[in-house]
Amino acid sequence: QVQLVESGGGSVQAGGSLRLSCAASGRIRYSMAWFRQAPGKEREFVARISGSAGNTYYADSVKGRFTISRDNAMNTMYLQMNSLKPEDTAVYYCASGTLPATRPAQYDSWGQGTQVTVSS
Repeated sequence: QVQLVESGGGSVQAGGSLRLSCAASGRIRYSMAWFRQAPGKEREFVARISGSAGNTYYADSVKGRFTISRDNAMNTMYLQMNSLKPEDTAVYYCASGTLPATRPAQYDSWGQGTQVTVSS
């Protein structure tokens, strides 16, 4: 398993932006993803990037506002979050796996999470 460490969370007003980073201890695996979990809710898929071509896929709730990217040389993945809304408030987790999946159970390495709080 690869070790993952997220950073970049914080508090921002609605309409603002944040950039999350996920640093991997080793080589970035085939599929990397961001998930989030709000209090009292299940962990939900946000975005993934996979394959050598860096194919991306987003949840409908963030499409057009969030951008996932990665720097293979730096073993780092990013999530640029623009036009943030209060409903984006959650702990954000990065995950690594071997399949381009959207379910948490399909990822076997996880970071510790970083809090994102969006105020209205």
